Amino acid sequence: MTWLRPLAGFQLPAMGLGCMGMSEFYGPSDDEQSLRTLRAAYDRGVRHFDTADTYGSGHNETLLGRFLAGLAPGERAGVCVATKFGIRRTPGTYERHIDNSPDYVKSACEASLRRLGMDCLPLFYVHRREPAVPIEALMESLVALKTAGKIAAIGLSEVSADTLRRAHAVHPVAALQNEYSLWERGAEAEMLPLCQALGVAFVAYSPLGRALLSAELPPTEQLDAKDFRRQLPRFSGEAGTHNRALVAEFSTLAEGWQMKPAQVALAWILSRQPHAHVIPGMRRETHLQANWDGARRTLDAAQLARLDALFAPEAVQGARYTPQGYVGIESPQR
Repeated sequence: MTWLRPLAGFQLPAMGLGCMGMSEFYGPSDDEQSLRTLRAAYDRGVRHFDTADTYGSGHNETLLGRFLAGLAPGERAGVCVATKFGIRRTPGTYERHIDNSPDYVKSACEASLRRLGMDCLPLFYVHRREPAVPIEALMESLVALKTAGKIAAIGLSEVSADTLRRAHAVHPVAALQNEYSLWERGAEAEMLPLCQALGVAFVAYSPLGRALLSAELPPTEQLDAKDFRRQLPRFSGEAGTHNRALVAEFSTLAEGWQMKPAQVALAWILSRQPHAHVIPGMRRETHLQANWDGARRTLDAAQLARLDALFAPEAVQGARYTPQGYVGIESPQR
């Protein structure tokens, strides 16, 4: 398994850090604790930090900017900060609308640069697609930012194969970020092969199934009242019960292999997909070393086959988002 992989002009360890949970969606967080986690991740070797302007309505980028400000110039040079734009939300709510207009592309970039304390964004993703704006026009807006030195590389998230092809024809797309894990394998049918063919890095978000694959998540009804997993169909009702039973079997497998379930989940992606990166979210340092070690493990063919069978695409029940969460998503909505 190759550990250093290309992304947006960098050669990076295949495991980065998803920062979303440091600002919202998973209950209370603590900025000082988050800053310690960011520093600990850097010290372990993490060089890929993923955020978005919508996470905490700018709070997440500001927090990451505080961390970056504490790095020496030589340390910052090797860090790939990836942020995203396109989701506009009413603060404090999950309701959103998608904006890919030229004016918003430019203003969102400037705001992200300001919050992060950067002169150029290493990787700037279209977080979600606005159908009324042709992808070619959107790419031209992004190319203008690149020409102006505001961004270094362009990424897309949760788009269709047709959109990726059309975008790549205008200007090379550096990365595609989609949900991908043992319990969400929709990208395997078309997007992963297409990324490999085009030379586009694939960044897997929620590689631990929003922590369910860690086998340590409390019952859904015990999660914090503001934890958005309480609203997700895969975590509740009959689907939630069924999916937790799958995870229990998965946990037994991992124990037999002398690994933690989260380690197996990360190793499965990186052993299976040679051009993929994973960005598990960690608000605390607790699981950082274990996840880092697990991501570097290579699973053998028999282990991969056993996991593929246990988590066959039809095995997992329930939609991955609420209807509101699917706004702007072009990839398959299961």
